[in-house]
Amino acid sequence: MKFESEGLISLNINGEIYDYKLYQSLESLARTRSQRKSAKELNISHTVFNRRILKAEDKLGIKLTQKAGNGTLLTQEGRELLDEYRKYTIQIEKTSNINIAGGHISSGLLESIHLPFNTNVYSSSDKDAFELAKRGVVDILTLDDPLLAYELNIDFTPIAYDYLVLISSPNSKEVNSINDLEGLEFVNVEGSAQRLAWNSLEHYDIDYNLKYTVNSQFDAFKMVKNSKNLHSFLNASYFKGNEILKFDTRHVISIIKVNEDKPEVDRFIEYLLNDGQKLIEKQGFTLI
Repeated sequence: MKFESEGLISLNINGEIYDYKLYQSLESLARTRSQRKSAKELNISHTVFNRRILKAEDKLGIKLTQKAGNGTLLTQEGRELLDEYRKYTIQIEKTSNINIAGGHISSGLLESIHLPFNTNVYSSSDKDAFELAKRGVVDILTLDDPLLAYELNIDFTPIAYDYLVLISSPNSKEVNSINDLEGLEFVNVEGSAQRLAWNSLEHYDIDYNLKYTVNSQFDAFKMVKNSKNLHSFLNASYFKGNEILKFDTRHVISIIKVNEDKPEVDRFIEYLLNDGQKLIEKQGFTLI
């Protein structure tokens, strides 16, 4: 991907100006999950890339990135900063690019694959993305869970299937059957497809406790792994875990065409449903 500085904007945060280079770095890192890959993508050295992040962290007083295995992920604060930048640019720019807003899983999928289209992607909860769509600032709405579309009787286009896996704290008791979920404490992710897991537990008459609520699955994963006895159900496309509710939590990842007047939108959807399916499958999703 080629990056151009022309036309890109800077934002003033607490009296400090942060130019487009920081947001390019966060944007790339959100997609590659590797500082070295992002540095190569931006045509700068790994040292320059790392220094750029560290300088911003020092000025902001927050951590923007965190190590995850052999890679690097954005922290919650890093994602929020990037999301605000995306939201701002989507609203002020009049562009031929396809503007996309949606849930963290569905928008993350479209960010992760290299598509032959120019896109701007804003990641949030399904409900927040829907608010942007109502204001007419996005061309395509993506949904992690089609519940919102069902409730509002809106036509949607499935592009993949996903399901939820059980993520547990280290050294917590092993779960081999539905009954082993009795009495466990969970981290809830607001606005996600987790409702399918909670509905299933209630169907099986399992007593459970939603102890914490967070805004993203990545925050839930971090909280569970750093605790002694917490659990969560997260998307199998992004996380490896116990598939005990695989068939109960299978659901579609979908998109909704918002802008009827941009021809590129129709071509984009057509691509996702045909040639793009191979790219979607490589990201861990099940094909339609």
